[in-house]
Amino acid sequence: MGYEPVIGLEVHVQLKTRTKVFCGCPTAFGAEPNTQVCPVCLGMPGSLPVLNRTAFEYSVKVGLALNCTVQEFTKFDRKHYYYPDLPKNIQISQYDLPISTNGFLDVEVDGTSRRIGIRRAHLEEDAGKLVHKEEKSLVDYNRTGQPLLEVVTEPDIHTPEEAYEYLSDLKAIIQYLGVSDCDMEKGTLRCDANISVRPQGTTGLGVKSELKNLNSFKAVRDGLRYEIERHIETLTSGGTIVQETRLWDDKAGKTVAMRSKEEAKDYRYFPEPDLPPFIVKKEQIAAIRATLPELPKAKRARFQKEFGLSAETAAMVTTTASTAQFAEDALKLASNKDAVVNWITGALFAESNARGKDLAELGITPKALNDLIALVQGQTISNLTAKAVLTEMIDSGKAAARIIQEKNLAQISDNTELEAQVQAVIGENPKSVADFKSGKENAVMFLVGQVMKRTRGKANPKIVQELLKRRIQDA
Repeated sequence: MGYEPVIGLEVHVQLKTRTKVFCGCPTAFGAEPNTQVCPVCLGMPGSLPVLNRTAFEYSVKVGLALNCTVQEFTKFDRKHYYYPDLPKNIQISQYDLPISTNGFLDVEVDGTSRRIGIRRAHLEEDAGKLVHKEEKSLVDYNRTGQPLLEVVTEPDIHTPEEAYEYLSDLKAIIQYLGVSDCDMEKGTLRCDANISVRPQGTTGLGVKSELKNLNSFKAVRDGLRYEIERHIETLTSGGTIVQETRLWDDKAGKTVAMRSKEEAKDYRYFPEPDLPPFIVKKEQIAAIRATLPELPKAKRARFQKEFGLSAETAAMVTTTASTAQFAEDALKLASNKDAVVNWITGALFAESNARGKDLAELGITPKALNDLIALVQGQTISNLTAKAVLTEMIDSGKAAARIIQEKNLAQISDNTELEAQVQAVIGENPKSVADFKSGKENAVMFLVGQVMKRTRGKANPKIVQELLKRRIQDA
């Protein structure tokens, strides 16, 4: 019997507000433990929450970008559970009337488009953070009360690869909106995955496992792959699946049982008595919708049409809003768009990855990139030298022309100056000369390399090749 995986994802996005969702405490990352707290987020008797308007508007914005229906009547609820990082023993969340419902996100996997339904996107407060030492655990309440938007999919995902693409697209959309930096290392984006399997051709749902401790999209994909195999092996061998929460162990490459999985009834939800229901007027929703930027999918399509990019290249240069803006500005200035695209997706991306920085953080302007490319096309410097110049531009902030002048990197294109080097190389390498004469065309490239070596990479390789062929044929 074949089995089909059924996957649902719960993504928690920390919204980028100055203050927490129900109090005025700052949300800055990296502060000393327990220094960004107050009676409200610590749940002291008599303290009352007040909703952060920006967090609410950011939540609506995400809902609209995900094709959701924004509810005109919404409220908050108390979710009860006990854990050391939850000082109030309750979490203010949303249960039956979330801010946004019934959305979708279209993702593409292996050239096939799949629509992933989004059940809800609701606003809630975050819990604190446990810091585990060798013999003890400490609690930092700075994160308590941070605004979290939880985006919950329908069980529409059927492969780990679909889950990966969904998360990548969701992250890009949220970053384009500017409402979160979605940094998994800082915990501003976290994901839990629910996974079950069912016999192929059936529509029911199997017993699910919830996966936690997924600290990267790769971990989500790997954890799901492991759980799918575990579920199928257990069922085919006559065993049963227990509904539970499991932790992904990245080093061991497997999941381990954590606790039995809670149901909604276990949390004893009831309306939050200290916050009134909220009415969101249609005019308010329309005003927020008007602030939505061009989102990744639309931008990719426009780049293909406007700049003639392939679908793959358009996707590469629109991964983040800042990269897309850099690419667009550079392409608008370009006399040779293909060269600009090749430099962005090649040398610039390599520098970006090596330095762990976004393209916009490298300090290279679109004009500076075009100036560098013009120097290559004008044969002032070779392509190889240009890559070294690019690195120096990033390190020093200097213009390409100044670096070339200061380091005497200008390409030698004068025939008279190159003739002597060419003749010397021909005299030093009789075997390669003979190979070329016998029809081995590639032999000339070795000779070009020798001239480049003698001139420390400054010779114009195109002119050198022409001179070599002419002198060997004339000999």
